[in-house]
Amino acid sequence: MRKYLHVFNIGIQNTLVYRFNFLFRAAFTLVPLTAMLFVWRTIYEGKGEGGDVAGYQLSQMISYYLVVTVVDMFTAVTEDDWQIAADIREGQISQFMVKPIDYLTYRFCLFFSGRAIYTACAILPIGLFIFYLREHFVLPADWATAGWFTLSVILTALLQFLTSFTMALLAFWVLEVATLIFILFAFEYVAGGHMFPLDILPPAVHDALQFTPFPYMLFFPVSVYLGRTTGPELIAGICIQAMWVVLAFCLARFVWHRGIRRYGAYGG
Repeated sequence: MRKYLHVFNIGIQNTLVYRFNFLFRAAFTLVPLTAMLFVWRTIYEGKGEGGDVAGYQLSQMISYYLVVTVVDMFTAVTEDDWQIAADIREGQISQFMVKPIDYLTYRFCLFFSGRAIYTACAILPIGLFIFYLREHFVLPADWATAGWFTLSVILTALLQFLTSFTMALLAFWVLEVATLIFILFAFEYVAGGHMFPLDILPPAVHDALQFTPFPYMLFFPVSVYLGRTTGPELIAGICIQAMWVVLAFCLARFVWHRGIRRYGAYGG
């Protein structure tokens, strides 16, 4: 494990160079979030005092978007998929085939180090924003809910990383994977719950999305935090999320082994 700890340390040092970029990026992500909250405030004003949308009171809806921002801070994949695709396209991946290092674990260490630095930089503006809206911010119902939420966030990070890793590996077959990555991001943004809670959708659409991994990339941990997923439904959801992580891991391994069979690097 020492070599991977060394990779993590190198990742920390490399990412620290961009700490101010991360700070400003986190601060400016609050701009569209603020606009979204203004939209929902207007919607609730039209419903009168005590009105709700699909069971969400105004405070719960505001908390939903705030928790989405927090989960995104811990789990979002930023540059990793582009870097993996570049490694394959430019032949840099050749060095990992002659060294005793697993490329998946290597990239995960860099992903983890990047999230650690980004979180350290983003926690200040996001924390101040949540403090400003503390009147509407809902805390977990109990410590058990907080624990399940933490576990779900960890599984979300793994699922997001493994999905992006697998998509980037398509560079073994496709010269440019940008379009495919953008398509995946678009599906995840809508079907993952970034734009709105998925349980405000018609039941048929909501139930159909449960057969995909997208709700477990964001919506599920947020619903656990807000106490909207409890009891047997919570246990089943955690198991399904873990199942998607295992399937994503197996798919990543499979695509990697298939990809390196057709990989060719030429020159000195």
